[in-house]
Amino acid sequence: MNTSATLWWDAGLPGIRYIDQTLLPGNHRIVDCRTVMRLATAIQKLEIRGAPALGVAGGFGVALAAATCTEKNRDAFIAAVRRDAELLRGTRPTAINLGWGIDRVLDRLVSAGSVDSARAIALSEAEAIAREDTLCCHAIGEYGAALLPDHCTVLTHCNAGALACSSWGTALGAIRSAVNAGKDVKVIACETRPLLQGARLTAWELARDGIDVTVITDSTAAHLMRTSRIDAVIVGADRITRDAVFNKIGTYMHAVCAKHHDIPFYVAAPLSTFDATRTERDVTIEERNRDELAVMGNRMLISPGVPVKNFAFDATPMELVTAIITEEGVLRQPIDIEVLLSSRGAQTITQKP
Repeated sequence: MNTSATLWWDAGLPGIRYIDQTLLPGNHRIVDCRTVMRLATAIQKLEIRGAPALGVAGGFGVALAAATCTEKNRDAFIAAVRRDAELLRGTRPTAINLGWGIDRVLDRLVSAGSVDSARAIALSEAEAIAREDTLCCHAIGEYGAALLPDHCTVLTHCNAGALACSSWGTALGAIRSAVNAGKDVKVIACETRPLLQGARLTAWELARDGIDVTVITDSTAAHLMRTSRIDAVIVGADRITRDAVFNKIGTYMHAVCAKHHDIPFYVAAPLSTFDATRTERDVTIEERNRDELAVMGNRMLISPGVPVKNFAFDATPMELVTAIITEEGVLRQPIDIEVLLSSRGAQTITQKP
């Protein structure tokens, strides 16, 4: 399967190279990113998106800040890198992985005794995050594949594939692993309004891999569930609090419909997406630009002056989730992420065979 990297460090720039996801599927373009400001713009414009990919981007962003900082004094250098890190952190308030990647590299960088060693440590830690993410996605894929029937049709929403990670994917990683294991899996991809990440990205990934995929409008999903044409729903996550799963807007309605029709609703996400310190009410849900709804190309879709609500995410209550698939196993109901994170799943997660 063709699941090459989504973003990576290029020592020759030096800087980050990434696939511009806003141009897919028509144009597969690799962007050279040499500055923290350019990276911040890429994240805001969703050229780089997806929770695990944002974690990798956060780590590489700190490494980029360190590589481009001209301060010679160690303390001034660290202060400058921290300022750049906070700029990156503010680009996507709902997703937790971005801040997790930033903090992981910052925590290592500040222990350095010199500017040169700080640069080396930052890059080493960022590259470790990228490597671990790929391993993590493959582990999630194996656990997720085991949950899917030998012959099934799976609904997914938005894009939780290789493009949303360093490679392989979380929700799509489970599908890829199931197909690799010889299972007959067909995928229904919701188009995912308004930016069509399902139609543009998920369908592109799966079709490129030769996996059977059909795109539907978001509002078709309930009809397919009611008429027994969906066997499971599997989605990714941008943040998982004690009581809710935050994912692309529209996820909640799929969870409600799946519960009503007795269809398993799975969430595939790494432990870095979990946030046991917060509940749903503590999390800011990002609202995006009006033009994403009001304009398509050169065509106006909504009359000027008519307001819109363009939420990027919604929250799905934990009781609607059948199970959460992590790199350490499958967390089933009753789901208690505080116990999971404190014990690393010793009792609450189905352990590796």
